[in-house]
Amino acid sequence: MSLQSFRILGKSGLRVSPLCLGAMTFGEDWGWGASVVESTKLINNYVEKGGNFIDTANIYTNNHSEKIIGDVIGKNSSLRTQTVIATKFANNVFPGNPNTCGTGNRALMTNLEASLRRLQTDYIDLYWIHSWDFLTPMEETMRSLDNAVKSGKIRYIGISDAPAWKIAQAQTAAWFKDWTPFIGLQIEYSLMQRTVEDELVPMALELGLGITPWSPLKGGLLSGKYNRKNMGKAEGRFATRNGGAELTEKQLSIIDELERLAEVHSTTPAAIALSWVNNKPGVTSTIIGVRTAEQLEANIAATDIHLSAEEVASLNQLSTPPATFLSEYKDMIPMMQHGGVEINGFKPAPVPLIANMQPGKY
Repeated sequence: MSLQSFRILGKSGLRVSPLCLGAMTFGEDWGWGASVVESTKLINNYVEKGGNFIDTANIYTNNHSEKIIGDVIGKNSSLRTQTVIATKFANNVFPGNPNTCGTGNRALMTNLEASLRRLQTDYIDLYWIHSWDFLTPMEETMRSLDNAVKSGKIRYIGISDAPAWKIAQAQTAAWFKDWTPFIGLQIEYSLMQRTVEDELVPMALELGLGITPWSPLKGGLLSGKYNRKNMGKAEGRFATRNGGAELTEKQLSIIDELERLAEVHSTTPAAIALSWVNNKPGVTSTIIGVRTAEQLEANIAATDIHLSAEEVASLNQLSTPPATFLSEYKDMIPMMQHGGVEINGFKPAPVPLIANMQPGKY
């Protein structure tokens, strides 16, 4: 596989690379990103290697991320044609103004026009709701997005960081009212964050949304920088954000296995972690956030890794999160419903009380 092993995003005709270049690191305005020169090199290297999918947001590095992408791609018509640009709205980039945040029609149009100017393009390929706005009627948001698509300023829409029930409500309304539906779901997903498998992942599979995981290396925790040997000593974005790098035994066990598999495949722990998430059900394109050409090269190596079923199972077992009510009860349902018979190749043990029932006894 390579960056040119394109995948269809959700229920659409949009073709994207299996690894998406995340642009939250473009610009040094937040104190830890890549310089304009380095960001430009990252974009060019990614495109030269066959990548076609770049993801940003209006709020990233105080608008600078969009501006950098516009300077490299927006003003270059040939590059613009071959590149899928995704950006997001909902978070406020106009402090103090209550009508430039959220997903109401006025906020949407204000932020859309501003993003188009910064990106130096007359359309956005994929426009994400960055997070759900519980103050604006869902119908207003979906109708406004549909109008923007019909105007030609947006090609497709997606949803990020929202409850499964709200996404399902909006998607169903779009189908019934003939509005533009979501084609993508952006969520945090990694070996260290699998709670999304409870409701969000099954919802995406059912409703035709391609998943684009963010933070697949858990903010650098799975990059290979942190392990048993240097716990508490390694520095980096994860350590800075979390007040150090003191890890739990479960986290260390996952990292141990990543290091073991990296040795087996002659690669890095980061590449193994990326390969794992990029081949999970429903995942279309995993967002990678890099600051250097070396990091980009190391992450792209994940496209050439083929984990065996046994290797995937070992990572799954180590990273399974504690059961929630839903996941715990879901395991009991086949036991009660199947009545001890095999259905679709699965034969659960029946619940003892039900197993002893006699048809027609009462």
